[in-house]
Amino acid sequence: MQKIATRIFIRASVVFGVLGIWLILAGGPDDNGTSILLTIHKLLFADIFIILPSFALSLAGKYLKQ
Repeated sequence: MQKIATRIFIRASVVFGVLGIWLILAGGPDDNGTSILLTIHKLLFADIFIILPSFALSLAGKYLKQ
């Protein structure tokens, strides 16, 4: 049962990361993309959507090995 839950967790983490990056790259309706601050803001959010799923995947990998 734990292996099934871990595999679902891995898939959900990957989908979370992909959708998060896609949302950041797509921007919003008021996004004009002219400011360097806006670019840094997007890069910081992209970093969050890379770090969180990778952390979750590393934890899930430990549980799959047991």
